[in-house]
Amino acid sequence: MTLDELRVELAADVAAAAVFDGWSADAVASAAAVRGVDVRMAQLAFKGGAIDMIGAWIASIDAAQAVEFPAGSLAAVSIRERIRRLVQFRLDAIDGKEEALKRALAIMALPQNAAQALRFGWHSAGVMWRLAGDTSTDHNYYSKRATLTAIYSTTLAVFANDASEGKAETRAFLDRRIGDVIRFEKAKAQMLRPAEERFSVTRLLGRLRYPAR
Repeated sequence: MTLDELRVELAADVAAAAVFDGWSADAVASAAAVRGVDVRMAQLAFKGGAIDMIGAWIASIDAAQAVEFPAGSLAAVSIRERIRRLVQFRLDAIDGKEEALKRALAIMALPQNAAQALRFGWHSAGVMWRLAGDTSTDHNYYSKRATLTAIYSTTLAVFANDASEGKAETRAFLDRRIGDVIRFEKAKAQMLRPAEERFSVTRLLGRLRYPAR
């Protein structure tokens, strides 16, 4: 097993240990013990420290999501429902590890980790859009990923502190955010339509005054 593979193999157990030990060498040692891995190899796999551990956790969720939603599996539902299911899958994957999530968010918010955290979010958004069936290559490629990165990051912050039954507050928040984005995208699409296809009061009044014969 390569070090990259070992990181992903240990990621979930490191995250579970991070609930109590933080994103630390102790969490890696605990994960290595659970998996029966040489602790020295485990520590070498995470030589970058906490940000490496968090990145591996995120990568393991990305990989699990790709298995859960093979190509075409969401084709029968609306784009809104696709995104909701994809984000919800990721939330379910970290349920019970809220303390590890809070610590991870705090670490990623540090100035020295900001760029790496942005890459993590961008990559996960890309994974979700691909699984949702997006094939855009123009400016929409970037706007969609930026939008989903924002939705996901703000939803994670709500999830981390949500004590409601069944995370009802998080689910409601996610639905509202997706709804806002869908409405915005529809409005944007309308604005980008050719001028002759947009609704025009002047054109309507002209047609009323001089109806087609």
